[in-house]
Amino acid sequence: MTITIRPATPNDVGTILGFVRDLAAFEREPQAVTATEPILHEALFGARPAAEAILAERAGERVGMAVFYHNFSTWTGLRGIWLDDLYVTPAARGSGAGRALLRHLAALALDRGCARFEWWVLDWNARAIEFYRKVGAEPMDDWTTQRVTGDALLELAGRG
Repeated sequence: MTITIRPATPNDVGTILGFVRDLAAFEREPQAVTATEPILHEALFGARPAAEAILAERAGERVGMAVFYHNFSTWTGLRGIWLDDLYVTPAARGSGAGRALLRHLAALALDRGCARFEWWVLDWNARAIEFYRKVGAEPMDDWTTQRVTGDALLELAGRG
């Protein structure tokens, strides 16, 4: 069956949140999801959207999503696309939905004049890593992610 990709609409927020929860469970962190439908609605469709989402459909059924936003490189002077979440339902894996979502975002990056299309993948997710290598992605092994959250964020901001 054919996979179609379309922009998410406000009516898709419940599906997107469900996919986010499914992805978090797969990534062994279901408790980490604190987003709600109103929060996602505002982030995706509010006055100042923080991100965008696209959905993959097969025979009218939503089978995957990608949530992304623009980043910026001072080295190139250009924007990029950062893929925050890519999710395909277990039943649709191997159907081409993941590749279709990535292809759509790569084309969108080119159309928007972006220099890069980037994302993270968990070190233990061998299946995803293999898939990403097949589509031409290269690891950035010299870089280590840094994160400040919670009390450390408050402390760094001088508000702790």
